[in-house]
Amino acid sequence: MAQITAEMVRDLREKTGAGMMDCKKALTEYADIDAAIKYLREKGLASAAKKAGRIASEGLVAIFTKDNAAGIVEVNCETDFVARNPEFQKLASDLAQQVVVAGKSTLKAGEITLGEVLLKQPFFNDSSKTVEALINEKVATIDEKIVVRRLMLLLGGNVYGSYLHSGGSIGAAVELTVDNAQKAESDTLKTLAKDLAMHVAAAAPLAMSRADVDAQTIAAEREILLKQVLEQKKPEAILNRIVDGRIEKYFSEVCLLEQKFVKDPDTTIAQLIEKASKEAGAAITLNQFIRFKVGEGIEKKADDFVQEVAKIASC
Repeated sequence: MAQITAEMVRDLREKTGAGMMDCKKALTEYADIDAAIKYLREKGLASAAKKAGRIASEGLVAIFTKDNAAGIVEVNCETDFVARNPEFQKLASDLAQQVVVAGKSTLKAGEITLGEVLLKQPFFNDSSKTVEALINEKVATIDEKIVVRRLMLLLGGNVYGSYLHSGGSIGAAVELTVDNAQKAESDTLKTLAKDLAMHVAAAAPLAMSRADVDAQTIAAEREILLKQVLEQKKPEAILNRIVDGRIEKYFSEVCLLEQKFVKDPDTTIAQLIEKASKEAGAAITLNQFIRFKVGEGIEKKADDFVQEVAKIASC
């Protein structure tokens, strides 16, 4: 076997952009550098690594529910065109299922987790490959960077509702507990759960209730409101009363249970659940909710159009 030198590994890495250990493995199996390059490309490793520096801010949210569990995942790509690709959509769907099938024993339910926790797991539908290998295969086929950005496992309730807006640009899921297992299977409660998920997608609540809004957030909001009132030259004697009133309005806008139901603005979410409980003859508790919007918080690259054309022309 020919000796693998550091220079050979560096040369292969520069040619392919693949990781150092992947390059070393390729050279161990194929002493010829052209064969090693072909090997890396076939495995999707070269293509995936060379795209690592690109910004993936488009993509999809996918949700999967089964056996009293739900998984939500945000999968990012570089362009909206790829987000509409059936192969990419299938990948996102599979990864949401991965969260539920494999996540029950490996993930902490109820917490938003970085997507990288899935990468080393065996793919639920083909244990001969890891999730990372599956993604690299798709990168090689689709020819764009793909990132599993974040995910969450909901576990412990007995009714789940989900809603995807605009093909997956926004996704929301809710978890309910119904004290009557038989009634938990009713179409009425399934409809309630779906309506609640749709509301979460539309209204983007910050917290379940005002007790869940942290003190720092409330203090910052109160400071903003106080400045607004001072600028309006309100009498000093009633400043705090005005701010208290506006804080109440703030809670009604950001706390899910206090928000007005999007399908019936005369009813709050708490009232909607109470009404459904009476009609079903069972106690219903809204345990948790989650909402992902594709790309939120990611700085999107904004190249000058002329520069972009020049780059393409020079290739």
